[in-house]
Amino acid sequence: MPLPRTRGTALRHRLAELRGPDVAAKALDARALAALAANPGCERRAILDGAGVDKAALASALGSPSVFGQSQFAFTRGNAFEAKVKADGGAELLRLVREKLDRGAEPPAHARVPELTATGPEGRTARTALALREATEARGEWTLLDHPMLALDVAGSPAFLEPDAVVVHPDGSWTVVEIKSFPMLDGSADAAKVGAAARQSAVYVLALEQIASRLETAPRVRHRVLLVCPKDFSNLPTASAVDVRKQRAVTARQLARLTRVEDIADTLPAGTCFSPELPPAELTAAVESVPATYAPECLSACELAFHCRARSRESGAVTSLGRSVRAELGGLATVEDVLSAARGESGDPDDPAVAALRRAAQLRAEALGREAVGPCR
Repeated sequence: MPLPRTRGTALRHRLAELRGPDVAAKALDARALAALAANPGCERRAILDGAGVDKAALASALGSPSVFGQSQFAFTRGNAFEAKVKADGGAELLRLVREKLDRGAEPPAHARVPELTATGPEGRTARTALALREATEARGEWTLLDHPMLALDVAGSPAFLEPDAVVVHPDGSWTVVEIKSFPMLDGSADAAKVGAAARQSAVYVLALEQIASRLETAPRVRHRVLLVCPKDFSNLPTASAVDVRKQRAVTARQLARLTRVEDIADTLPAGTCFSPELPPAELTAAVESVPATYAPECLSACELAFHCRARSRESGAVTSLGRSVRAELGGLATVEDVLSAARGESGDPDDPAVAALRRAAQLRAEALGREAVGPCR
């Protein structure tokens, strides 16, 4: 829900102060919003993304440059594959949409491909909304929107999003299409990459639902998106329908939580700023003033992952070992706490995690032919 005007204006002013004087905000995209939903407990990422801070520049200024992102080769290959998929007015793309999602519809002999160019992201967003409305009203036809511009309210301000394509079916329903350059081998792709694409697509689905809700008769936004990838080791396109209802629900909850980014900002010391132009010591202190929730998965989703990993290791936090390990250890938050509990030096014996650690230590000692320490003897 958008913030009230005066409250939202004050928040945007506060976030601008956090970015630094005369620093333009880095626009949130679907990847960033999906990453936020994947790590909802990280206040550091929430405030930096909410303030529009360039995290890649920030990581370099902190001395932990990011390697997150696509290589130039992968970027070029992806663009070439996308152009191939959309050639001839999107004929192959529409064929795949019908085959995987709408077999009952008439074959797409031809399709409408409206022009979506306009001035600025706001203009493109308005033009996209108009094209979607016109396509929905023109029942019985296929419509392909190539790189439409969508807007999603985040913390009281719009995030502009650009999916690869949106298809309007003859029945007026809408489908998100994601085109990726990683291969589908024997009909399946890398699970981690498919999961990332599903989270990204869920953001687009939410944005489309906001547009649909403003129409007189809201069309159906399909929760099965089309993922298009190269087939095996060729450059021929193949596709799979991916159900993103779970990802959509999770993302919607986390985006709702992002409206409380002002609460995080209110806890920061006066004068806090994340400008990469600051002296390293001052910048490090500003970043460390916001709690982070590091996990190994951050390495593939956040530009600050190397910096946060180093700090997590320095403090001995068990989160650096992974979320599943952290969940199993209950109230034991550091590696030293874990070792101490395993040795019988601390911890409640009735705690299942402590009992399991002591039992594991005993079994290890027996396997190594050593005498167990502590109460495990």
